[in-house]
Amino acid sequence: MPSSAGHRSTATVDRRGFLKTSLGASAGLLAAPAFATWLTAADAKAATGPAAFVDDYKSNVTTNLTPETNAVVRILGGMSKVWKTGGTWDTGRVLDGEVLRANMRYCARITQARTEAQAKEAFLYDRQHQSYAMIAALGPLAELYKAGAKAVTSITGAPDGTPAGKINDAVPADAPAGSALGAGSYDSELGKVAKLVDTVRGPFASGNPGKFAFQYPRPWRMNEDSEVVDTGKKDALGYPVYDSEVVVATQLLRQRAEEPKEDGGFPSGHTNAFHLAGLAYAYAVPERFQELVTRAFELSHTRIMSGMHSTVDVIGGRIMATALTAATLADPANAELKAAARAQALAYFTQQTGTTPDTLYAHAHPDAGDAYADREANARAIEPRLTYVLTRHGRKDPLTVPKGAEVLLETRLPYLDAAQRREVLRTTALPSGYVLLDGFEQWGRLNLFAAADGYGSFDRDVTVTLDAAAGGFHAADRWRNDIEGDGGLTKRGTGTLTLTGHNRYHGGTVVENGVLVAASPNALGEGDVRVAGGTLRADKVLRVRGSYVQEGESTLELLLRKNHGPALTVSRRVLLGRDSVLSLRLDTERPPVAGTTVPVLSAPALRGGFARVELDSDTLRAVPVHTSQGLSVRLVRR
Repeated sequence: MPSSAGHRSTATVDRRGFLKTSLGASAGLLAAPAFATWLTAADAKAATGPAAFVDDYKSNVTTNLTPETNAVVRILGGMSKVWKTGGTWDTGRVLDGEVLRANMRYCARITQARTEAQAKEAFLYDRQHQSYAMIAALGPLAELYKAGAKAVTSITGAPDGTPAGKINDAVPADAPAGSALGAGSYDSELGKVAKLVDTVRGPFASGNPGKFAFQYPRPWRMNEDSEVVDTGKKDALGYPVYDSEVVVATQLLRQRAEEPKEDGGFPSGHTNAFHLAGLAYAYAVPERFQELVTRAFELSHTRIMSGMHSTVDVIGGRIMATALTAATLADPANAELKAAARAQALAYFTQQTGTTPDTLYAHAHPDAGDAYADREANARAIEPRLTYVLTRHGRKDPLTVPKGAEVLLETRLPYLDAAQRREVLRTTALPSGYVLLDGFEQWGRLNLFAAADGYGSFDRDVTVTLDAAAGGFHAADRWRNDIEGDGGLTKRGTGTLTLTGHNRYHGGTVVENGVLVAASPNALGEGDVRVAGGTLRADKVLRVRGSYVQEGESTLELLLRKNHGPALTVSRRVLLGRDSVLSLRLDTERPPVAGTTVPVLSAPALRGGFARVELDSDTLRAVPVHTSQGLSVRLVRR
């Protein structure tokens, strides 16, 4: 069947799932690696098991093409359960037709529905240096970064048609002296950051060994030949387009490689590069961590939209990039560089913006003009792209977080220790059962976007200490996940932790120091709450499903609204110590007025009382009124 991509010799998959091609078996030169042997039978390494990826990542070179010899090929081993590598690029065999047929159909569907704007975007990010393309995720800091790093590109748009020849990124002739492609120049104000990005994308981070090992063709080389229908459309070269065909963007027709045996699809090299650069930037600029992760997924999706890669290719690229970034950051040889890059970025951006480590985050999230301002929209964009066409099979197995993976959160959650960051990764990970994600060490199950929002579950008691004096995330952070589990939370330190989720953890909540903010009605889970020091602040009405105890020199801060129910509802008893304080804030939109009695605390039983009641008003004061339902306040003029 003719291909819509312009190359008329194509590989196809028949109804039995076998790859066919008109080029013949002599077209390829590489022998198949022994995937089946490694995955299904004991080998010489069975007694001790293969080395952890972070200890063996430098084995990712083109002389090593088997899972026994190459750590990247090993962690991508899930692919060998859906695709049997042949002796040449065109003799492989489909093992899981459900996955690979869905893969091809997905690619055909979105490339045939692609708009011209999407085609041009795909060209832009195909040709532009991937490290440069990732800079836009820095939002309001992006232009400052480009200036400080002297980062430039010559690819700023896309042609209307098919260029006559290859187009590659280069330093523009009119660029300032010392400018550099990608992440920028080492001889710049952000030289350490640029060097960190390039180090993460170093000599052991190539996707080529994986491509040679798996020999899974690009989607435009492998169009399905069963039950095809002529759509009546023509491609850019005048050939008919069929309903099951992947259509390469017109602008990229001459940007493709000529030799199939040297141009495998799995894993996607561009996807690998986007995520490598994105996670390196995220280490240096964790204030934009989730936005960088989001953009890496977004740019990777353009590889499918362009017709140059398939969903499985993109998933493979993300998996290897996640592991390679962790390995590079965890390598002791890079300890000084990564610390210097983070310090340099923080110093540069605070100086350029007139902020402090405590206020830089707010400056970096202005909402207006930020393409990634909507956190919920970012989460919705990422969720389906974590698995694409994969369907889940099998039981739910717990994840053992890969060795060294916790380094990926080192600057985003700096107040947690390594073991706690591993728990965050484990409790926010994807479930088992997705074939490509369940390879060796299961790096593909990590969900870094979710992990940046803290724990997904308290499976045991968690104690977190934030230090206001240390600044940045040490001083204040928000956990946005819906937290479950049998464990509880103890908040220590002078900093502020905010919980925003609909939480269901059962182990209770203790505030010992600093501030714990309940930013949703169910932020404190389903257990008892004890405030032994510091402040518990509710940004909305709050529900405690167990008992509430407040003792020592501590403060409960609640919000009062006009014509509203109690600010705090407790399901069981309330016990108040003699030094406890109640601090009340008037809602700015619907404040209660003088002369009204406002319910504050509702509970079946209340013992003790607050030492004093404070109100943030210059004209009103709050007089406590004890009732059979708990506590109200009468607002009177001063």
